[in-house]
Amino acid sequence: MKRTRASNSTAGIGLMLAGIALFSINDALGKWLLATYSVGELLLVRSATALILLAPFMYQAGIAAFLGAPRCWLQLLRVAFSTLEVAMFFWAVSYLPLADTVTFYLAGPIYVTALSAVLLREHVGWRRFTAVLVGFLGVLLALRPSAATLTLPAGIALFGSVFFALLMIVTRQLRETSNTVLVAGQLLGTLLFGGAIAPFDWVEPSPRDFALLSLFGVFSIVALACVNRSLKLAPASVVVPYQYTIIIWAVVLGFLVFRDVPDAFTLWGAAIIIIAGIYIFWREQRKPDETGPSLHP
Repeated sequence: MKRTRASNSTAGIGLMLAGIALFSINDALGKWLLATYSVGELLLVRSATALILLAPFMYQAGIAAFLGAPRCWLQLLRVAFSTLEVAMFFWAVSYLPLADTVTFYLAGPIYVTALSAVLLREHVGWRRFTAVLVGFLGVLLALRPSAATLTLPAGIALFGSVFFALLMIVTRQLRETSNTVLVAGQLLGTLLFGGAIAPFDWVEPSPRDFALLSLFGVFSIVALACVNRSLKLAPASVVVPYQYTIIIWAVVLGFLVFRDVPDAFTLWGAAIIIIAGIYIFWREQRKPDETGPSLHP
């Protein structure tokens, strides 16, 4: 039994690392494609490709799973939050270095803790509240607000990370919904969003670029499958901290592909956010009865 648990944990960590690596490569690929194509076109092709791959699982789930999904209005709100956070991420990353945008989104779990006290009436003790304040200081350090550095793309990334936090909170409330329904809803939302705005700035992709746009969707769905499987094989407390390796990938890929070198403010801000985020997660795992249900299925 111990050997099985150990092997499951090892497999879970490996899948989490693989999923985060794929998400990171996907982000870099998306930033590279955005030099030529609009956010709408990118999301349209990505969502269509991912939905084609998800179609067999949607068929297996059946129409009843979708029509019978609980709390319909909350499902729609979740789709709206998901669409906004994805669109804002790629809108911001088309202007900002990859590491900068990822740093803002790393603060999502910190916002979840702060917003949960208000929106879900969850108890937040002084230790976690202090960690939230420390995390906000990390965000401010990365944002380095001044007339010269507080730009529109930075503001978009910041608001996108808040929508990401709201997405996680709503997902917590809908945790009884199947993964297939949740993922399909997100993809349909970005498909409709992309379809609505893509025609206004459409660029006919070459066969090579269309293949890359499609690969963008393949990476998304495979990465998500890796992360979900990781959380089923091993406890969240074991695998979730490895999600923070995304900042390492962002720095490395940002330099190799775009020659972006993050400054000290971004790196220190990211470090503070990660430390605060891991501490908050650790506190939630120690006292589940005080913090409410886990974000993860």
